[in-house]
Amino acid sequence: MNQFINKADVITGGSNGIGREAARELMNFFIKEDLDYHLIRVSMVIIFLFFGYQKWFEYEAQVLIPYISNGPLIFWMYPVFGIRGASRFLGCSEWLFGTLLFLGFWNKK
Repeated sequence: MNQFINKADVITGGSNGIGREAARELMNFFIKEDLDYHLIRVSMVIIFLFFGYQKWFEYEAQVLIPYISNGPLIFWMYPVFGIRGASRFLGCSEWLFGTLLFLGFWNKK
């Protein structure tokens, strides 16, 4: 009984060599080694962009009041920036992290 040699042979149905290269190219096009890494990175970029966009509206600034005023690292924002300023500062920070994640596609450092 013939054994399958590689993934391309599974697609073509045997190891006779007919269509093996075409199947291998098709698989390499659709199945990347880092596909899961890129999908997670894209989803994080989208989340940071959408969440940062929300911080520019009044309703989101009002919702953040208990979180910012009781946060151990960001409690200082209201006296320095005010309610809307603190919300916009967080929004810009989220956009910055989203942009850095996006730029990481080309430079992983």
